[in-house]
Amino acid sequence: MLVRSWNLYHGMTLPRDRRSHLEESVRLVSSDHPDVICLQEVPLWGCPYLEDWSGMMAIWRSTRRVWFPPRLGGWITRLDQGLLRSAISGQANAILLRPRLVPLEKSWTTISRGRRERRICQAIRLKGMAIANLHASSEPGHSEIGAAEITRALAFIESLAEDGDAIVLAGDFNLRPNQLPVLPGFSPPGPRIDHILVRGAVATPLEVWPEANRTTASGVLSDHAPVELRVG
Repeated sequence: MLVRSWNLYHGMTLPRDRRSHLEESVRLVSSDHPDVICLQEVPLWGCPYLEDWSGMMAIWRSTRRVWFPPRLGGWITRLDQGLLRSAISGQANAILLRPRLVPLEKSWTTISRGRRERRICQAIRLKGMAIANLHASSEPGHSEIGAAEITRALAFIESLAEDGDAIVLAGDFNLRPNQLPVLPGFSPPGPRIDHILVRGAVATPLEVWPEANRTTASGVLSDHAPVELRVG
């Protein structure tokens, strides 16, 4: 099973421009038909289009709400995509699944504590596997904040998993390998801050997409590279 994770950066590019490249990003990351994609920083206006763009089942959960229709927020944001972001458009985490995969359970929990921007862990359970998608806080000089959120995410996915299930913990951890909490039994983390950790199943080494794979005529899609591995 091919599992992939990507922080979409609201569909922005490096260098930034005024246009949204969200559709292009979603089509790219799903173009080779992976089994599971965990996405972070998806603007709310784009969530209803994820299934059309990817051809996959989309399960999403808001992480930052806005107090007006997401479509209006998207229209305002697209006036200058590089300047206006989640404060206007909101954002979500999303898990995309190949149509043949049937989620037996879907759930989520808040993993941040007392912070202005809510951080959540979104989770699904498949036959023999429980998958968590998270976007942890980034607080320079205080890696313990993100580490505590990751620990809460692990406890949550463990509570969802059945006996014998493999556990996959994926997303933007906002921590480098030496800053992560101790996670016994899991596969090695990635080299940067995006990770896919697997316990209870054989996993291939995590691969990071080279920049060329996400470079378009408009620039480099997102400020994060997709990461992926195979489970089983």
